[in-house]
Amino acid sequence: MFKKKTVKDINLRGKTVLLRVDYNVPIKNGIIQDDFRIRQSLETIKYLISQECKIIICSHLGRPEGMDPSLSLRPVVLRLSKLLNKGVAFAPNLSSENINSEVKNLKSGQILLLENLRFNPGEDKDDDKFAKQLSELADIFVQDAFGVVHRYNASTVAVTKYLPSVAGLLLEREVDTITNVAQNPKKPLMVVVGGAKIADKIDILERFISMADYIMLGGAMANTFLKASGTEIGASKYDENELPLARRILQLAKTESKKRNFTLQLPFDVVVSKKMDSNTTLRIVDWSSYSLSEIESYPKRPPKRGSTVLSDEKIFDIGPFTGAYIAGVMQSMNTVIWNGTMGVTEVPSLITSTGPYSHGSELVLQAISGEFGHKPFSLVGGGDTAGFVQSKEMSANINHLSTGGGASLELLGGHKLPGVEALLDK
Repeated sequence: MFKKKTVKDINLRGKTVLLRVDYNVPIKNGIIQDDFRIRQSLETIKYLISQECKIIICSHLGRPEGMDPSLSLRPVVLRLSKLLNKGVAFAPNLSSENINSEVKNLKSGQILLLENLRFNPGEDKDDDKFAKQLSELADIFVQDAFGVVHRYNASTVAVTKYLPSVAGLLLEREVDTITNVAQNPKKPLMVVVGGAKIADKIDILERFISMADYIMLGGAMANTFLKASGTEIGASKYDENELPLARRILQLAKTESKKRNFTLQLPFDVVVSKKMDSNTTLRIVDWSSYSLSEIESYPKRPPKRGSTVLSDEKIFDIGPFTGAYIAGVMQSMNTVIWNGTMGVTEVPSLITSTGPYSHGSELVLQAISGEFGHKPFSLVGGGDTAGFVQSKEMSANINHLSTGGGASLELLGGHKLPGVEALLDK
């Protein structure tokens, strides 16, 4: 159970509220490409409106170095207004004098969105001066930006020194759901982990080796594990410095599998090409069953290259056998946690809606959504993974699609979140 006070635990009627949200959404040429995070904030905003609050919303966007018009939150104003069917004012200047005058004009139930917090260098530095400036705008601080509560920022930690601070409804739901799944999953449990760096996922891997029934590795991170296990990976991206870490994880998994029925699985076939490009030629390398190369070569003996990543080739996705294996295992799972895509999902296809290196992630998504029969309880986290799910318009098929990448990793790894710890206890 969530142990911090929320907007429903205090009297907010008629108060001026500083609401921190996560509107770090993809914007291209001034147009929002995906409004998932904006929509997730609506429940808290509507509750504050029902309490006749004056609402000052603040957020960051991207990683600007000073003022950057391409990272302005101005496009969010129109989208938020449309979603709420209600006018939203905008404060384009973060100076105290400008914002104070805007706030004075607010009436109960009205909303003011501040410009990108990171335009002020004090935001990233957890600066007391900037936090105090923000706090002077309101009576209450509401934290609803799950995606940043693992950071020490002025709008996550420092501001709580100056205002009574409580959680929004999204933050409560995120922390409750992820914590419950991480601590008390309905078993059997499968954890599918992708992404690039092992160091980012080390706590999840160590924690779930002792808890999960299956762990499946994919993404660029799997290349380092493959290299550590002696598999030839050609010119594929991997982290030399993380090889000892990979070997340690593999040994932990091997030890655990001797104690009980547990499997940590690396890909046994992969999709390779010489360059990451929509126009490039793809090839499947299968170093497990050799079925593809045998079928394609018959009646000749399959060439060695069918089971070898060549020196000028790179791995960009798991192969179809590995994807089918994941989908098959999921049929007997009651809970699945997925963090990190299985391949490069940003490259578009020339022929279908599935990118050339997205087939592995597509198979995982189909399986986790119940398209092959059984539908386990699903928790999906990570910015790229959530973005992939949304791009396929499959969000409704996921039990909990997290708005946070780093924050969900921290929670799954068993860590506390500074932006949550700073809030008032129940």
